[in-house]
Amino acid sequence: MQLQQLAYFVAVADARHFTRAAELSHVSQPSLSQQIRSLERELGAELFHRSRSGTTLTDAGEALLPLARRILADADSARRAVAETVQLRRGRVRFGAPPSLCASLVPQVLRAYRARHPGVDLQLTEGGSRDLVRDLEAGQLDLALVITPGSGAAPAPPAVTPLLHEDLVLVSAEPLPRRRPRIAELRGRDLVMFREGYDVRETTLAACRAAGFEPSYAVEGGEMDAVLAAVRAGLGPAVVPGMVAASAALPSTPFAPPGLGRTIALAHGRDLPLTRAADAFRGTLLAYLREAERTDTLPPGTRLLPSPGSPAGRA
Repeated sequence: MQLQQLAYFVAVADARHFTRAAELSHVSQPSLSQQIRSLERELGAELFHRSRSGTTLTDAGEALLPLARRILADADSARRAVAETVQLRRGRVRFGAPPSLCASLVPQVLRAYRARHPGVDLQLTEGGSRDLVRDLEAGQLDLALVITPGSGAAPAPPAVTPLLHEDLVLVSAEPLPRRRPRIAELRGRDLVMFREGYDVRETTLAACRAAGFEPSYAVEGGEMDAVLAAVRAGLGPAVVPGMVAASAALPSTPFAPPGLGRTIALAHGRDLPLTRAADAFRGTLLAYLREAERTDTLPPGTRLLPSPGSPAGRA
């Protein structure tokens, strides 16, 4: 049974005449009649009483007609749904990012994407890079911003594109000296430290250990908001991402060269191709970053990394 056969059947039922139905369907009358006969053979019943005065439905035809109309309507709905998805009037993007980026960069990108594709559902997952990588590999996310291994995070999936370098800076409730501090100057200072699982914690610990000491804590175990609140309360300084410091209204300073930083990359699972909605989201993110670089509006302490295909990336 073919959809075209059902469409011809409904046309004859509505027109009550084979020739008129063929004209309305833009097909020759012999072709239409042949399709109706094929449908009747498949169903094992005649669908029309044919006479010189016109065409009427048999009992089998009466039984089939509402079902045929429903099938054709469902097929039309399916075509529209697919067309809307292809044209990005519908769809879904499952996107993940670390908490520091969810509080800084991500909202701007979500707003830009939403303005272009208001019919696409956006699902945001906030988590550490390790958890996001696991969700990507399990097919539970389409895309994620992750911190690459060079900054102390867990290995990322193969499909990663480095996007940004971000400075990690020292924030404090007290005014900081103008000169940039060195990592070694954190020795003996009680820090406010993130909980385990935060990439910035692992990067800070690795830098302190490379300088020959274990940091001490005034308080540890907080999420982003709790760490900033503890710093504001005067409990001690903290090492935080530059984009977070820029919006925290706290005195901050980057570290002396070679500094302390991290690389932010865009990742997706290795096995599943991106949906059109997710690919459009990736395009929106990249376009937003390129425009921010062009207009010198990237957050302080961040710089766009050259793409692999750019002249700088091939150098």
